Amino acid sequence: MADRVSASIIIGGTITAANFQELTGLIEHEGLSTEWDGEPFQPDDLSAGESLRLYAHEVLWGRFEALESWCVANAVPFIRWSGAYPGQWGAERIVFPGEGEPKWFAADEDDYVLIGRHTAERLGSIEAIVALFDAAEFVVPPLAVAEVVS
Repeated sequence: MADRVSASIIIGGTITAANFQELTGLIEHEGLSTEWDGEPFQPDDLSAGESLRLYAHEVLWGRFEALESWCVANAVPFIRWSGAYPGQWGAERIVFPGEGEPKWFAADEDDYVLIGRHTAERLGSIEAIVALFDAAEFVVPPLAVAEVVS
């Protein structure tokens, strides 16, 4: 049996209507909802001017692999948190600001980013440490579906 934990993802940016259909299909496949233990996500759940926050328990390896890969391929910003699986891995936050590669941060069960002494020493200054926390606290923009203009 594969290891499963609780996880959440926040998705934002501007996408096309066609991309929104693809996105909703991936969300449905993952069995995500807009609240813990809530009803499955429906496209009408998208609120104007807000990023899309989705939640699930029993997530395989704590990752939404197809959804996260799609977001990276389509330059759609997201933050994913997943809980720890004792004896296997710790809680984590993955941040993708819409370009480059997703960045990994150690976190706790309340989604607070953590660093240890080794990381603090490697970073070398309080400014670099604060910059790491700033990168981890990326604010995902609202998710908007662009209207096609003819």
